[in-house]
Amino acid sequence: MSKFNKKKSGELPPVSTASLPDIVFMLLFFFMTVTVMKDSTLNVENNLPNADQIKKLEKKDRVIYIYAGKPTREYQKQFGTETKIQLNDKFANATDVGDYILEERGKKAQELQNVLTTSLKIDKNSNMGIVQDIKLELRKVNALKVNYTTYEGNAFLNLQ
Repeated sequence: MSKFNKKKSGELPPVSTASLPDIVFMLLFFFMTVTVMKDSTLNVENNLPNADQIKKLEKKDRVIYIYAGKPTREYQKQFGTETKIQLNDKFANATDVGDYILEERGKKAQELQNVLTTSLKIDKNSNMGIVQDIKLELRKVNALKVNYTTYEGNAFLNLQ
């Protein structure tokens, strides 16, 4: 006489799904912390010039970007082929730059407002007149820390 009976059925026990919500939330938090949201869509051609003496900006949260160049093909019918200024995702005039800088300054923390850098990403085929107009507007709002974004390389290649 046996006290313990062995089960003769070959069925597998059901899979426990008790830890499944923990795994799902762990993956969700991982992707939320790692994912970088796209700042703006580039609507202008942005073939940057070369420079041989460059310095990388360390803190990207202290930078305000201004783009300038010819509109891309999809916008050339509407805006033409002249150099345009892009602020965030929209085209603007040089007179709008000051208001844009003040608006972006207001979005930043109080301790960062005095150390902001304005980075100009200007297409190398753009006229210098538009750069002068942008710089004039930046002076009006006391945004005097200006950076020109370039590629590292031989500066004489810009003359070609």
